[in-house]
Formats: sequence, structure tokens, C-alpha cells
Amino acid sequence: MKFAHVWLKVLLMFLFLKKHQGTRLGNSSYETESCKSCSHLTLKVEFSSTVVEHEYIVAFTGYYTAKARNKFISTALKSRGIDDWKIVPRNNPASDYPSDFELIEIKTSQRDTVLTLEDHPNIKRVTPQRRVFRSLKFVDSEMPAPCNETKWSQKWQSSRPLRRTSLSLSSGFWHATGRHSSRRLLKAIPRQVAQTLQADVLWQLGYTGSNVKVAVFDTGLSEKHPHFKNVKERTNWTNEKTLDDGLGHGTFVAGVIASMRECQGFAPDSELHIYRVFTNNQVSYTSWFLDAFNYAILKKIDVLNLSIGGPDFMDHPFVDKVWELTANNVIMVSAIGNDGPLYGTLNNPADQMDVIGVGGIDFEDNIARFSSRGMTTWELPGGYGRMKPDIVTYGSGVRGSGLKGGCRSLSGTSVASPVVAGAVTLLVSTVQKRELVNPASMKQALIASARRLPGVNMFEQGHGKLDLLRAYQILNSYKPQASLSPSYVDLTECPYMWPYCSQPIYYGGMPTIVNVTILNGMGVTGRIVDKPDWQPYLPHNGDNIEVAFSYSPVLWPWSGYLAISISVAKKAASWEGIAQGHIMVTIASPEENEAKNGAEQFSIVKLPIKVKIIPTPPRSKRVLWDQYHNLRYPPGYFPRDNLRMKNDPLDWNGDHVHTNFRDMYQHLRSMGYFVEVLGAPFTCFDASQYGTLLLVDSEEEFFPEEISKLRRDVANGLSLVVFSDWYNTSVMRKVKFYDENTRQWWMPDTGGANIPALNDLLSVWSMSFSDGIYEGDFIMANHDMYYASGCSIAKFPEEGAVISHTLKDQGQEVLKQETSLVQNVPVLGMYQTPSEGGGRIVLYGDSNCLDDSHRQKDCFWLMDAVLQYTSYGVMPPSLSHSENRQKPPSGEGITPPERMEGNHLHRYSKVLETHLGDPKPRPLPNCPHLSWAKPVPLNETAPRYYARTL
Repeated sequence: MKFAHVWLKVLLMFLFLKKHQGTRLGNSSYETESCKSCSHLTLKVEFSSTVVEHEYIVAFTGYYTAKARNKFISTALKSRGIDDWKIVPRNNPASDYPSDFELIEIKTSQRDTVLTLEDHPNIKRVTPQRRVFRSLKFVDSEMPAPCNETKWSQKWQSSRPLRRTSLSLSSGFWHATGRHSSRRLLKAIPRQVAQTLQADVLWQLGYTGSNVKVAVFDTGLSEKHPHFKNVKERTNWTNEKTLDDGLGHGTFVAGVIASMRECQGFAPDSELHIYRVFTNNQVSYTSWFLDAFNYAILKKIDVLNLSIGGPDFMDHPFVDKVWELTANNVIMVSAIGNDGPLYGTLNNPADQMDVIGVGGIDFEDNIARFSSRGMTTWELPGGYGRMKPDIVTYGSGVRGSGLKGGCRSLSGTSVASPVVAGAVTLLVSTVQKRELVNPASMKQALIASARRLPGVNMFEQGHGKLDLLRAYQILNSYKPQASLSPSYVDLTECPYMWPYCSQPIYYGGMPTIVNVTILNGMGVTGRIVDKPDWQPYLPHNGDNIEVAFSYSPVLWPWSGYLAISISVAKKAASWEGIAQGHIMVTIASPEENEAKNGAEQFSIVKLPIKVKIIPTPPRSKRVLWDQYHNLRYPPGYFPRDNLRMKNDPLDWNGDHVHTNFRDMYQHLRSMGYFVEVLGAPFTCFDASQYGTLLLVDSEEEFFPEEISKLRRDVANGLSLVVFSDWYNTSVMRKVKFYDENTRQWWMPDTGGANIPALNDLLSVWSMSFSDGIYEGDFIMANHDMYYASGCSIAKFPEEGAVISHTLKDQGQEVLKQETSLVQNVPVLGMYQTPSEGGGRIVLYGDSNCLDDSHRQKDCFWLMDAVLQYTSYGVMPPSLSHSENRQKPPSGEGITPPERMEGNHLHRYSKVLETHLGDPKPRPLPNCPHLSWAKPVPLNETAPRYYARTL
């Protein structure tokens, strides 16, 4: 073995001097070129998601036999006299083993039955059975494609907004080789990805994936496919009587991992376990996945490539089972999503701390446009998202096995995922002490060895590009330990540390929150010993910053979080410079050795901190973004702000200045404004510090105390800017959906914005929005504008300035009453409050022009003009003297929109709670209180740290 390591080092030196080539074997038969005889087709995929009527998944608190499960359900229902139910048979390989769930059919009284079942002490929760369906249509391609290359695109519709999509042929992860790529990429020759990542070096050392069990959850695999020599087991979890792949996606994924010829996979000698969880009609059910996951645990699978994903990180049966899988030492690899380049589009389960989330790049090391970007949005509004993806690798023009043989080229993060799964499988086979390999240690090796891509930020690339050989070196010298992701925090390092590096910190500002993931390679469970220590470097002005912590009470499975809040000390209010220090964290984990029962092993990790401090900016330059009153999917159904986006109805990107309002944030920074985020009620900020409060696309209600405080704040000089959206109860009923939890038709809990709540907030100034919905192109102050499902101003003070434009009544069109009604609509209002030193208020009826997720024409110029007005009292002549200026509407004859009767906003609201069936405000919560860590100053120089770059 020593000789092998010496040989590897020599070979590495030689290979790193060579220019990377697409196919190292040099076989021309591996190349794919355009040819006239090839069929050039694009596969269009339509996706629908529905619930299975009357079927429920009953999850138990543990694993029980079928007899015990039946008894628990019978006992619970018999106590209420409910007889109209039955257990749905599940004939699959897991049916002979104890299970932690049951599938039942309930015909009547579904709501009461669910509540009755959940009262049973052995039943954890009850959720509906779901089905997904895809249909494929071939159409002529727009341009010649390489031979045997299929381009994929997708569209989906849903009677229930999509929660999790399959990554089989119709998946949201599955995209054309060129759909989000340049023309140059479409013409590029697809590469042999295993050789490009130098898997052949490890093959020459005798490592080929042997004795590693890798599972592919997908569309199956034919028994006699010529590319595979070690298919250990094929299992079918569908209701079809076949194990074969009728679609090709499962075959492709398996080929990237384990093909032994032509388009070679990474680990040809690995034990391939094929889980067929989709039918040839492209249908799957939640219960099929849960059974298959349980079987994977029983079979002691080592590596699992998961080819599904979606925005619902609160899908409890699924998320819980993923945690259970990784807790049982299954290394799970999952695609991060194909919703890029928009930020805040991470898919679950790839966004989980215990899963290796993979993004995509092309063969020229550019981040693929389709690859989803971070941050995670679980933590909003009070916290801040985690860094994801974990790593990136090739996902454009990758070659894999064809359905019956030969090779094909495909693109998407669903392609990048099996690239990493194959690499992980190969890496596991190189480790002599297999007990050292677990989901945390593997992720630690991958991220520590990854090579940073220049000019790309952390929410695009994670830790960087997969480096297989470097990961091999780290893994084979690995000792169990804890580590952090990211491994340091440098608020001065751009662009990698965007958005942290985009704005310096200052005294009086909202604390900067950095959410760090703790990876615990010592064991599946662990804890932080005592508290983290903050150790500022005195020679580097570390005593000018203050640090506070919150963290996971238990690290499970294999991971936890460490949230760090950073603020500037009062003594540095007028100081400018760089401040540094580090945080020390001790992690404890139980010893695995039974002979040391009760003993613990420890690991100490250091997190360097570096920040840039500036003197506190003037009030006029400070803008506060209200995050607290923005709601998004999950947990509730909050519709898109643009009603034209019928194929993507969920508002799920976080509505944060660093996700789908990123471009607006960047613009404000370029204009010299300092943007801070409020994740707490209005009662929790000092309004004297800020020039303008921004309310954009607010869906939440307001506490009475918030309304009172804001009125006082505006009277004392705070300005208020509101960008609203549509709200119309008739339209909300029109876009109803079939709710999975209650088996009832439900309407959205708000419109694009919560207009009734905003009107309550604005009423003291005699302002309100209407329930009209308008759209159309127009010109304002010589700028092209597009109004997308916005509302109008119904009432405004007569001393104010109001701009109106001619727009189409979209609400009437949606309701099928009118198709071409055009109206002159008040869209913009600007008002100086009368009190001495009082603030200014601006209303605009549409936020879509600021939102990256569906912006057609931006209105950043309008935001500039608005902030000039609110900060300095300067109204541009193009607005003050506009020919479209009209008399402010008095509100006469206009009925203000009312809250929809029977809505369920209280279920998801931070403000409302139910009281005898009538929602009312909760007690006002306490403001967040940070306990600043006692510093342990160090009179020493900060060490330098370096990132590995390409």
C-alpha cells in the first residue's frame, strides 16, 4: 500500500501538468457529433400532481408488525365509532418486515378521523397519499443536436401546487442539454465524466467500487443491459409487474455511477441496487418511497442517489425518513435543483444538513445557469439561511447509458447528482477502515478537497468543484472529527462571501447572522460542550465587535447548526477598519466502542472571523427591509404575485433581499444605500436609526402594537414605502386547490399581498388599496413599465401626488366576465405627512417589477426616485409634473377589500391565533434578545487562511 501511495503522488504530478481532456481513453467512438441521420427531438414534459382521494399515510412512533399496526389503528377509530376504513395492501419486498407506517383508505368523516388517529400515543402523524404524473411529447428540435442526444424541457400543472417532483424524465431537475446553456455549449462534445474527474487514476490503483452497496431510486433497469456486471438486486415498488426501465432515466443514472463499458461510470464493480419507484406511465406515490427507504435501511445500503426534489422542506413523512436513512449510515446524494439562476431555489432533501447537495457546472467550470442557488429558507424570517449547495460538479452534456445500450448525453443537476454519487461510491471502496466512513466524514472529505471556482459566490458553488483525487487523499488519512461549513467567515472577501461581503457593518445596525453547519464525523449524535468561546485578536481590533451564539442542542443526524450574530461595539461607532478574531467550539460525541460505554470523544474546531467596520451611516442612507411580514410556501398556500404564472403557482423563494429580491438589493447598494433586514415585529427596531422602512409583498397580519408604533415612528421622521400586490376574494376562490391535509377544496390564505392588513396599517393616513387586479405596459417618467397583477390605490390624501395609467382589468379576465376592459388606474402615490419633521409615505400597487422570480421590466429607477423622495424630500419633476398626475382618489363609492371568510391564515401566521373559531391577534412576542459572549482576548496576530482555487 505504501508503494501505491507513492505511485499515486507521482501520477498526480504528471496529470496535473496535463491539460484536462474530455475522454482520456482517446477512443473516437466515445465522441458524439451532429449527423444528418440522427433524429433531433426535444422532449417536452408536462407534470401534474394530485392527491389520492381517501388514502392516508399513518406514521407510527416506531417499527411495528402488520398485526400491531392494524391494532393501533383499530383501537383509535373504534373509540369514536368509525368503521368505514380499511388498510390498503402494499405488495412489495418490504411487506414482510416491520414498518413505521401504514396506508389506509377512509371513506367518510376524514377530518375527524385524522384527528382521532393522531390522538393515539403510538401514531406520530397522519398525512395524505400523493401521486405524481408526467406526460412526454416529442417535438422537432430548434437546432441540430449531437447524435443520440435528447434535449429535455419541462412544464407542469397541478390541482394541488407541486410539493416534490420526480427527477425521472419529467422532473423539475431534468432539463435540456442546452435549455439553460449557451449555443457554444450545445455544440460542445459531451465528455466522459469519470475520466475527466480522473477516476481512472484510482482504477489503476485497484479501486473500482467493489463491496460498496449503491442504491438508485428511479425508473428501474433492464435485466440484461450490457453496461452492468454487478446488479445485486432489482426491486419494484410500483403497481406494475416489471422491473425494467421503460423511460431511460434510471438507466442513465445507474450508468453514470456504475457502467463498465462505453460511457463508463465511476464504480463499475459496486453492488448496484435498483429501486424502481416510478411506473412506465411516470407515476409514483409517497408510500412507495417510504417503503423503499425502509428496505434500503434493512439492506444496509452505503450510498443512495435520490432523484427527487421540491420546495417543501416541511413534508414531514419524507424529511423524517431522510433523517432516519442518514442516521443509519446511508450516504445520501441529491440534486440541488434546476430553478437557477434565481436565488432561494434550493430543493429538498438536498438542502438538508445531513445530505450532500450537488449543483451543476459545465465542462469549462462555469456554474450552469439552471443550477439552483442558495440560501436555504427554512430559517426565515428570524434567522438566516445556510450555505448550499455543498459542492458542484459536471452537469451539462454528461454522457451516460442509453436505455438498451450505447450512450446518450444529458444535462441538469439530476446528472450532477449521480456524478457525485458515483464518485462517493468509488471513494468508499478505497477506505480500508470502513467504519470511518459515514455521511459526515464523506461530506467533510468532499468539501475540504473541493476546488474554489473563481468569481463565483458561496450560494452558487458551495465549497467548490469536486476534486476526486484530493478527496481520496483526505479520506484515507481521515481521523474522526468535527468541522464547520463554511470553515471561516470573512465579510471582506468578495465575491465568494456574497452577500456578507457586499455591505460593511457598523454600530447600531441589525446584527449580521451567519448560519454555520456543524458536521460531526465522530458519530451520528453529538453536542456542543458548554458554550462556544469568542476570542478577539487585540492587534487586529477584534474587541471592536461583539458576538452572540445560538446552536443545536443536539447534533443529529451527523450535523447541527451554529448561528453567529455579529455586531459592532459602541466604542467603534465612528471607527473604520478591519476587525478579526475567532470562535472556538468543542464537540462531544459518544464513543462507538462498547468497552468504553458512557465515554465521549471530543473535537475542537476554530472558526476565523473577519469583518469590515465603518462609521454609522446617516439615517437617510439606511433602509430597513421588513422580512417579518413576508410569508411563503411552505407551510401554507401563498400564491404567486403574478397571476400569469399558472405553471409555477407557489410563492416559495423566501421574499428576501438575498433571494428573489437580490437584484434590487444589489442596485440599492450600488446607489449608496445600506440595507438591513428586520426579522421581528415593528416594536423591535429603533426607528430613529432609519430613513425608510420598506414593505414589499407583505402577506402577514400586523399586531395592533405594531400599527400604533409605526404611526408614531412616521410622525417622528421615519418614511414608509409599500409595494403591494393583488388581493381579490373572488379571484382567490377561482385559484382554489384541493388541500392535502383536510381533503377539502381550499382557497389561498391571502392574495399576492394581504391588502386588508395593509389597509389597516395605512388607515390613519387616509390611505388604502383596492381589490382590483390590473396589468399592462405603460410609460412612466420616460421609463418602460409593466404592471403584473397589481392593485390600484383606492384612497389617498388630497395633499398627496398620485400618478395613474391606463391598464387592463385582469381580475375581470380571470373571472371570465370581461376580456378587454381598460381603466385609468391610480398606481403610485407620494405623500408628506403634516407633522413637523414627519416622514413621507409612498404606495405602489405592484411588487413584481422588483422581484427576480417573475420580473419582466424592472422598476429600480422608481425605487431610486422613491428613496430620493423619502430620504431627502426631492420628488423628481418627471413625476411631480407628470401628465398622468391626477387628483387623489377619495375612496368614495369603493368598498375596501375584506378578509376572505373562512381563510386559514391563522394556521401559519405569527400574528394570529384561533379563539373560539374566530382568529384574533396573539400576544405580542418579546423582541429577540442576544446574549453577547464574554470575550477572551488574544494578544496575538491572526493566522492567514487560504482557499483552494482552480
